[in-house]
Amino acid sequence: MSLTGTPFFLTSLLLLVVAFVLPLALWSRIAGPRLVRGAVRLVMLLFAQVTAITVVFVLVNNANNLYDTWDDLLGTGSHIEAAHDLGPDGLGGRQISAEPRRAQSFRPADDPAVGPGVQMTDLEGRISGVSGEVYVWLPPQYHDPAYRTKKFPVVELLPGYPGSAKSWLGTLAAGRQLQPLMESGEVEPFILVAPRTNIYRGADTGCVNIPGKVNADSWLTVDVRQMIINTFRAGDRADSWALAGYSAGAHCATRLALAHPDRYHAAVGMSGYNDPAGERTSLAGKDPKLRIESNPLHELREANLAGRPPHTALFLSGASGDGYEAGLGLQREARRPTTVTVQRIGKDAGGHTSAVWREQVPEVFRWLSRQVRG
Repeated sequence: MSLTGTPFFLTSLLLLVVAFVLPLALWSRIAGPRLVRGAVRLVMLLFAQVTAITVVFVLVNNANNLYDTWDDLLGTGSHIEAAHDLGPDGLGGRQISAEPRRAQSFRPADDPAVGPGVQMTDLEGRISGVSGEVYVWLPPQYHDPAYRTKKFPVVELLPGYPGSAKSWLGTLAAGRQLQPLMESGEVEPFILVAPRTNIYRGADTGCVNIPGKVNADSWLTVDVRQMIINTFRAGDRADSWALAGYSAGAHCATRLALAHPDRYHAAVGMSGYNDPAGERTSLAGKDPKLRIESNPLHELREANLAGRPPHTALFLSGASGDGYEAGLGLQREARRPTTVTVQRIGKDAGGHTSAVWREQVPEVFRWLSRQVRG
């Protein structure tokens, strides 16, 4: 049975009811020696506690899209076929233009929580060696005959850790919030792409390439990106692409946009951080060299020293102690043509929660509409 969805939730509720009814019905009827009676009663109480905790977990998990499957929860799933050394550009000496263009087959999303019109596919990354699901939401203009020759801008949506690829479309309701804004022309008609980021067992990848372990950077910035270009009417230039993330996903969005200005022009980071060790399970944060190199502040500083400040626009929001200072650090380091917009969120807004990020969705996409075009 799936970890998310109605069947498991109803099953956990049924077990909770049974767990509470059993002691009421059987407490005084249990026969046998005193020790046996005590043991049976203890088991019933433990069963009641476990089922109550399970229901709370299911409610929190469904509300925040933390874990999709039992493998994600238990850390037993594997989404890595290979992790070759792909070099600094993440391509391993291969040229995307030389790769065969192959459209990916999509099917309707298997979870109604993501809202109407969402498609999904299971992608095998030809370059990264990573495999995983990718969700896509197409703007209302996509099937309009008036737009039949238009190439659309794209935003890759990255969750926190742990986090599901469905979180932006489910918990944050990005598609449902943005559709009326796109129909009215207030927001650009973006293609929304939500790839799996929970790909390494029991750890956050930090969205980096680590030979022998994982090529998370190439999965997101090469395989997923190129699949969308091959399958949909999506722009293929950097100024048609952006990233958006919250928490650990904010760190990834910022880092990847600065590392690959030839692939992305803009990034949104909500309640993020610069030091990858901000996520205690981060593979990048535990490696002394990668901890420095994958810090967006270091990336920006090195690019400036080399005389190549990236043509990248960043929008960073957060409360004091939860992303705001990290944004200010990048803003101070920015040199033209890099631009950094920082927004302070009040501490009373709701903390480090999906409710805070959901509220920001319309605003950050209005900002993206001024930065990214099809």
